[in-house]
Amino acid sequence: MAEQRLRVVVIIGSIREGRFGPTAAEWFASLARQRDDIEVDVIDLAQAWLPEVLPEDHGHRPKAVRDLAPWLAAADAFVVVTPEYNHSFPASLKNAIDWFYSEWHAKPVGFVSYGGRTGGMHAVEQLRLVFTEVEAVTVRAAVSLRNYWEQLDGDGKLVGHEDLDSAARTMLDRLVWWAEALRAHRTIRPYGT
Repeated sequence: MAEQRLRVVVIIGSIREGRFGPTAAEWFASLARQRDDIEVDVIDLAQAWLPEVLPEDHGHRPKAVRDLAPWLAAADAFVVVTPEYNHSFPASLKNAIDWFYSEWHAKPVGFVSYGGRTGGMHAVEQLRLVFTEVEAVTVRAAVSLRNYWEQLDGDGKLVGHEDLDSAARTMLDRLVWWAEALRAHRTIRPYGT
């Protein structure tokens, strides 16, 4: 029997106007879609409309949260596309992480970051801590777009930086390895039991 393809959800973390996130996400997703062992969904937080205020009653989930939850729950792995704002990641991304909990459990998370000289790696360092707290597993291999405006054109095509394709493929290989291992183990024994 053929193994079921892994579901990888790519999350665009920034909601700012004029953001580069959709361009970076589409570049990465197009590479990922070349694989025959995964299927890719892209979730743009600018279109998810998650509320900014979490209720005191943690059991109440607004409609936007209820609508997004099944997509996250069905994922076998995540790739977070994030800029670096003031040495950190966007508030919209933290908000999205905080609205969910079990949806992240025992699933791998990879990162595509972008920024100036650091390529968004300060944001990734902090996101690793946050995802550990929600019991996800972050993969070490990441994709960093330093001075991103020089890396991809407006159509999301690489401008002479084949090393980025290589970094993305390496990160996907690691993500798939963890996703397969964790999915197999979750079927044997659900997480947290």
